[in-house]
Amino acid sequence: MVHPGKFLIMALLAGITFLILFATHVAMPFSIVSASSATEAKSAPIQAITEKPVSQSDRTESTTCGISNSYPQEVHVWCGLIQFSAEKYQLDANLLAAVILQESGGQADAYSSSGAVGLMQVMPRDGIATNFQCVNGPCFSNRPSMNELFDPAFNIEFGSKMLTNLFNRHGNWRDALKAYGPMDVGYQYADLVMSIYQNYQ
Repeated sequence: MVHPGKFLIMALLAGITFLILFATHVAMPFSIVSASSATEAKSAPIQAITEKPVSQSDRTESTTCGISNSYPQEVHVWCGLIQFSAEKYQLDANLLAAVILQESGGQADAYSSSGAVGLMQVMPRDGIATNFQCVNGPCFSNRPSMNELFDPAFNIEFGSKMLTNLFNRHGNWRDALKAYGPMDVGYQYADLVMSIYQNYQ
């Protein structure tokens, strides 16, 4: 006869193992992988934003840095671009820096396994992202291309516009960040970004 306590212990160990693996995966802010349109995407879609930011030639960098000195150099190197978008979209530059730190660690060439691109890990219309299908067709068909999103200035500005639109839709930063981040982690992403934001002040 099998003792029911053994099943309980096995289920408990399996649950703990799952939590450890999940926490380890979520704690990694990004990964750089090679692009391939043949890779199967496994993430939920994000609603497309149709307007594109201004071109690089129409943009000037701000001369002052509005982000905290606590952020690492990998994020500080983008300070002028962060400040420009923060001013344009009336965002807190430190919040943009927190998103960039979480999403890419400040690496402009970051490319996630789900197809997100650049400093703010925006889903493009091409690459792996073409695998995401919504009711009316490709989920990201109105998004910029991967090539555009690998441009740090373009990426920060487009990501800033997305955040502004999400804040306007949801009315608070926790829900806006939840919508910006991965769809399968609930508020964990939003809380992580807000924690970075608060800890790096």
